[in-house]
Amino acid sequence: MSHPLIKICGISTPETLDAAITARADYCGFVFFAPSPRNLSLAQAAQLSAHAGGRIGKVGIFVDPSDELLASAIKAGRLGALQLHKVSAKRRQEVKDRFRLPVWAVMTIRAQADLAARNQPGTANADRLLYDAATPKDADLPGGMGIRFDWNWLAGLKHPCPWGLAGGLTPENVADAIRLTGAPLVDTSSGVESAPGIKDVDKIAAFCKAAKNR
Repeated sequence: MSHPLIKICGISTPETLDAAITARADYCGFVFFAPSPRNLSLAQAAQLSAHAGGRIGKVGIFVDPSDELLASAIKAGRLGALQLHKVSAKRRQEVKDRFRLPVWAVMTIRAQADLAARNQPGTANADRLLYDAATPKDADLPGGMGIRFDWNWLAGLKHPCPWGLAGGLTPENVADAIRLTGAPLVDTSSGVESAPGIKDVDKIAAFCKAAKNR
């Protein structure tokens, strides 16, 4: 069985970027959302992108972004895909039409019933659907808080497009998550950190090894 694609989200230093590349992660996530401890300036994104070159896919993470921010971030980070939080299907299509890049839609899951919406218009116009655990309603961040939902809910589901699993994935549980769900892509952020926003190179290596060698 082929291993799933791996995304290490919230990369912010050359050292952790190198760790993701060395561990053969497929994507790194660059966060462009000021309240996040993983937020990058455009200058930081440009430096990291130049350092990465073509060795790893670069995904930009945005929350209800303006066209101005998207344009600036795409240029600075040389982004290959856009992960959009809190964006309507209509807005998602506008972004695809304007920027001509794959768009990942994030579907937040709090209860099993939330999965019934995966084929609804709210998740349309996506090139990939990313299932993520819902954060507390009073939280400042839409993700990256180490929260998970019951992965058994995904067992046997038919998905409307390519998809991925996020939310609470760690080196210790990612192999089980893949076995339970058959996820073709796994996405981690806080699960490979020593503190909020501080990636751990050893945890990145362990996560990628566990995902590939389950």
